[in-house]
Amino acid sequence: MPWFLRSKENISETQQKEMPDGLWTKCPSCSEMIFKKELEENYFCCIKCNYHYRIGTKEYVDIILDSNTFNETNTNILSSDPLNFVDSKPYKDRLKVTYDSLGINEALTTGTGKINGEMVSFASMNFSFIGGSMGSVVGEKFYRAAKLAMDKKYPLIVITSSGGARMQEAAYSLMQMAKTSAVLSELAESGGIYITILTDPTTGGVTASYGMLGDIILAEPGALIGFAGPRVIEQTIKRKLPPGFQRAEFLLEKGFVDLIVPRNELKSTLTKVIKWFKS
Repeated sequence: MPWFLRSKENISETQQKEMPDGLWTKCPSCSEMIFKKELEENYFCCIKCNYHYRIGTKEYVDIILDSNTFNETNTNILSSDPLNFVDSKPYKDRLKVTYDSLGINEALTTGTGKINGEMVSFASMNFSFIGGSMGSVVGEKFYRAAKLAMDKKYPLIVITSSGGARMQEAAYSLMQMAKTSAVLSELAESGGIYITILTDPTTGGVTASYGMLGDIILAEPGALIGFAGPRVIEQTIKRKLPPGFQRAEFLLEKGFVDLIVPRNELKSTLTKVIKWFKS
């Protein structure tokens, strides 16, 4: 047998090797394989194409607020089921499963904290909680965060991420658009500062109310922002939409967004905006 041919069979493996779960992730935009630790250190953004992954309140608190300054408020307010609503499962069951699996009590988390020493009233939406849908508790928690901002003379900083109104609460959910808009009118009349940060996705009733009512409207790169989805709009107007329609960059070009801010620059940008308002 020639020396360059194998004289033995390949080594057989009795167990398939698997990469430990959670060590790596593939970027949904460019397919780059990213080490999870490296992703976290890069503010949950792709190291190659800067795709911004969806993250939750805990991550935004770590990124934006000073260390150990966040104090959560309104933790005792929970959604009820006023309509005894049932779709694929009862609304009460859906809420319980969500509470148990996520460990958070609503699609909006509120609290206070500091941004480079500046006290703020802070609210952040959780898309993982029933699609970040806006129900009556979301509206109430937002209302209280805005009232706290008025009472304490704190800037109100809100991060949005939502699929819209919560269908399981029907008209109760839709009423939150008026409720949140009204309290923001009070905040404006009192001379308060309101800054929104639109993240992917911000759609439906949240966009049509407090999402687009900021004194300054910031957005993360590539965020989907709109009321109805592109498919619904195309079917309605019977026309093909332009490339990038409803993305943050498109809205900036059309004047609906003031500034697109990469996640690693959010804290410094918010500091500058707050100081500018107070100067």
